[in-house]
Amino acid sequence: VVSTQSTGQHYYYTNNLSNMVLNRVTYRRRLSYNTKSNKTHFCKTPGGKLVYHYSNKKTNVSKCGDCKEPLRGIAAVRPKKLSSLSKRVKTVQRVYGGSKCGRCVRSRIIRAFLIEEQKIVAKVLKAQASKK
Repeated sequence: VVSTQSTGQHYYYTNNLSNMVLNRVTYRRRLSYNTKSNKTHFCKTPGGKLVYHYSNKKTNVSKCGDCKEPLRGIAAVRPKKLSSLSKRVKTVQRVYGGSKCGRCVRSRIIRAFLIEEQKIVAKVLKAQASKK
């Protein structure tokens, strides 16, 4: 920052070429391509050095197989981490625990019950028709 006494104006110098040369940053690991698994962001160290920090991939929340809503109570982690977690973190204590939401399970149960009731009613009506 350079200021002049007479006018009180401030001028900001930025020499882009020198900044580019000073802040040249290289990857810290062996993979040297900009792939999905090699995403980075800049971070300044306490010593004032600009370095790359590697960021983890984003996780997908498990979704219901029927309505595609996110499942509550199931950890949203990468597949490799999921294998090391305990069973209670990966499922819910219910039928179709880790794959269907409660609303869809309830509707399946009601649908199955109503279909069975319909079969019983049809059987009763058929029996009454055969008696006549």
